[in-house]
Amino acid sequence: MSLRCVYTDLDGTLLGKWGSLFRDHEGQFSMAQARALQACHRADVEVVIMSGRREAQVMSDARLIGQTSYIYEAGCGVVIDGERTLLTGDWTPDDDGTPAEKIAAAGVPDLLFEHFGAKLEWHHPWHTDRQLSHLFRGKVNVGEANALLVEHGHDDLRFLDNGSISRKVEGIDVPHAYHLVPGGASKGNGVAFHARARGYAREECIGIGDSIEDLESAESVGRFFVVANGPERDPEMRAAMGRFPNVTVTEGWMGDGFYEAVVSTLAGR
Repeated sequence: MSLRCVYTDLDGTLLGKWGSLFRDHEGQFSMAQARALQACHRADVEVVIMSGRREAQVMSDARLIGQTSYIYEAGCGVVIDGERTLLTGDWTPDDDGTPAEKIAAAGVPDLLFEHFGAKLEWHHPWHTDRQLSHLFRGKVNVGEANALLVEHGHDDLRFLDNGSISRKVEGIDVPHAYHLVPGGASKGNGVAFHARARGYAREECIGIGDSIEDLESAESVGRFFVVANGPERDPEMRAAMGRFPNVTVTEGWMGDGFYEAVVSTLAGR
């Protein structure tokens, strides 16, 4: 069955050092990502960004690579050809505010900060202007965070690990980015929604990413590629990969890994 769609994370995957489409993981100029995108275009394969970033950022990057669909705020929202769908359950925008404002008003971020102390902080400055979710950084136990949410009656919220980040956090060797999302949202759910809307079979799609949250998308695609920098920087990724039989680790890091995943799939390898 031929490839019809590539779902890809942005930072640490499609984008290289400094968040650039034209840099590799060392910061050297590279055309690998552009060539892989060109190969997708020639083969009539759609490329869909799945990111934890705010919509304005993801929309800009999707436009830059000439795509009309994207998944933003860690799967809270999906846009297909200009039509936006929120996957936030009962947390919807209304006169009382956005889902992000309602979560803050319910005291959930304060609950997490109080519980984890110096291990968790806002992912400044990218935590601002978010409409559907909240963004943190630090190093905490995700299972413990989700148990805390349930204990306080917030079983309709999820705390997600979006992988290691380069931003330094005092007292933490390898900090991670975390998303607090409503309604059971996830990148995996966003991928599944988009594939259903387009009519893509699971075997016609691949996913590419570098984090545990990206990895959850493996359930919705025929094959999932983890770029090499993911497990290299985050040992927890290796344990998580064991849950999915369709996962392959690329030899290349970041954009080189993206290129490798796309080209090998198109070549039928």
